Amino acid sequence: MSMVLLQLGQCGNQIGQELLELVNTDGRNDLGRPDSYRAISLERFFRQEAGTDAVPVARAVLVDMEPKVISHTLAKAMKSGQWSYGNHSHFCQKQGSGNNWANGFCIHGPRHEEAVLDLVQREVEQCERFGGFIAMMSLAGGTGSGLGTYITQCLRDMYPNSFILNQLTWPYGTGEVIVQDYNAVLTLSHLYKTSDALLIHENDTVHKICSQLMNIKQISFTDINKVIAHQLGSVLQPVCTRWSISEYGSNPLGDLLESLVTHPEYKLLSLMNIPLMSDKSLQFSTFTWPALMKNLRQMLIANAKMEAGIDWQMKLPPAGHPSVSKPFSDRKLCFNTSLANLLVLRGKEVFQADTGILGWSGKLSRKLRLPTMVTRCLKTNLPAQQAKLHPEKCTSLGFLLARAYVHQYMKHGISEEDFLDCFTTVEQVIASYSSLG
Repeated sequence: MSMVLLQLGQCGNQIGQELLELVNTDGRNDLGRPDSYRAISLERFFRQEAGTDAVPVARAVLVDMEPKVISHTLAKAMKSGQWSYGNHSHFCQKQGSGNNWANGFCIHGPRHEEAVLDLVQREVEQCERFGGFIAMMSLAGGTGSGLGTYITQCLRDMYPNSFILNQLTWPYGTGEVIVQDYNAVLTLSHLYKTSDALLIHENDTVHKICSQLMNIKQISFTDINKVIAHQLGSVLQPVCTRWSISEYGSNPLGDLLESLVTHPEYKLLSLMNIPLMSDKSLQFSTFTWPALMKNLRQMLIANAKMEAGIDWQMKLPPAGHPSVSKPFSDRKLCFNTSLANLLVLRGKEVFQADTGILGWSGKLSRKLRLPTMVTRCLKTNLPAQQAKLHPEKCTSLGFLLARAYVHQYMKHGISEEDFLDCFTTVEQVIASYSSLG
């Protein structure tokens, strides 16, 4: 099945371009991929236009309120010579959203809804088998978060039975935008009502991966975007499912959501990959499946997003003993509890990997095995996501009580009551995850 990418705002456009570049490179025949692998990969992310020499065209819609990023993204894809975006697949204006969620949601959204949805409909109609949307956006700015949230709501109304996965980039804790806390709470509270799942990547975590595992000295947003794209590709590229070890699954979004979103109240997803290292280091490294499975299990227990710095002192309670419930402030001292897990294995001798070490009592583990690529990753929705929500809510609530920057949102149509409703929604999400123990 084919998926349509929505690249929303600067962050969404840059990550989307990196993902499509990765997918196109990964499916090349000179890498030894089976013809069926490349065919399915292309069907998911690209379409072929008339002409024997035509390069694959991305199934994507690019949206931004400023032309610079989209122009650069289109040029970068064209320069590769291996794929391109469609001639009528982008929409931009000459005035941004000023990092104001209300400007993107209340002003730009209704004003440009028809034009953007027309581009989306064109892409959907060119899919023989449509599998759903992946909307890529940041939580910090105004266009990606505000306009992106509005477009997601429109997609839900227009395609009520289609899968919608929102890939969200969580801003640096030190602050990228002074009002990023407002923008994050407003975005999460609205998307929780319309999206099927929210896959979150934290800039702080990815930055550590670039520094400690990739050995990058001067880390740029391009480096961060490449890591996020690599993680996305590792779960979205073709895999052999547990129901068939000889055929690739046909519905990636459906498989992911069926395994991970077991209840509509729990939609937050996170992703772990091992090993992660630079290409130079990879040439001089060897791995064994038992060691990888051991590390991956401990990463899940300790809620570690990378191999470096895993807390090996964190242990599961003995079988038959319930976990001790702790207050939210002390949850960092408690082992991580997973509601659902999905394991994806890629690499040599993958069918010899013993995944039994991950199948402890009381935990649901769905497994996908596949004979391609080198990435091993675990995708899971975690109650520990509340640890990210809680500081954002507290900071933005403090701003609201002091009425800091509120006028910038009110002039575009967001009232104090709207803010309070959003805080209530986020509070309910935190309470739902906290109740899992």
